[in-house]
Amino acid sequence: MSIFFHEQLYRSPNTLEKLRNSPLTICGAGALGANLTENLARSGFASLKIIDRDRIEERNLSTQPYYRSDIGAFKARILANALYRAIAVKIVPETQELTAENYHKLLNNSGLIIDTFDNSISRQVVKDYSDKTQCPCLHIGLAGDYAEIIWNSDYRVPSDVNDDVCDYPLARNLVLLAVAVASESIITFITTGETNSFTVTLKDLTVQPFSF
Repeated sequence: MSIFFHEQLYRSPNTLEKLRNSPLTICGAGALGANLTENLARSGFASLKIIDRDRIEERNLSTQPYYRSDIGAFKARILANALYRAIAVKIVPETQELTAENYHKLLNNSGLIIDTFDNSISRQVVKDYSDKTQCPCLHIGLAGDYAEIIWNSDYRVPSDVNDDVCDYPLARNLVLLAVAVASESIITFITTGETNSFTVTLKDLTVQPFSF
C-alpha cells in the first residue's frame, strides 16, 4: 500500500503526480519551515530543498519537530534525515546562510520558493531574488496570535525592529494552523496556478483572504 494512499484518494493520482514532480525550496527550518517541510513531504511532495544555517536548541523542541538528542545539530540536516527515515523522501539540506551573494546558487532550479525566515534581512533577500527572477514565492510569517500567508506580488517585508529577539510569544497551535493553510495554498498553486493569500488569527480561529 502506498505511503500516500489516503492523500491520493483525496487529491487524485494526477494531483499527487504533480506534487511529486514540483521542486520546492523552503527557506528556514524553524517553527514554520520545519513543520511545513514535514507536512509537504507527507502530503506527497518529493523534490524539496531546505535552507537554514541554524542549529537546534532546547527552546526549539516544543514548536519544531526535533528531539532532545538533536540539540546542537543543524536543523536542515536533521530534518532531511528524519523525513528520509520516515517516508523515504530525499530532501536536500543546505546549512549555510542565504545571502545576495549566493542566492542564485541556492535558489536556482526552484519551481516555488517558500519564505519562512524569522528576520527581515533574510526575507528581503528572498523577495529580491523572486522579484529579479520572477520565480514564484510564498511568504509565511507570525506575530502574536496572527499569521499571514502572502504571495510575493503583494508582500511587504516587515520592519526589522523585532528581529533576532529570542523571547517572543509563539503558540504551537498558530504555527500548525498557518502550516495547514499555507500547504493548501501551495497545493492550489501547483495544481491550478492560483495564488491565494490568507491571514489567520488564533483567538477566533479565523482564516480570511488577504487584502490590503
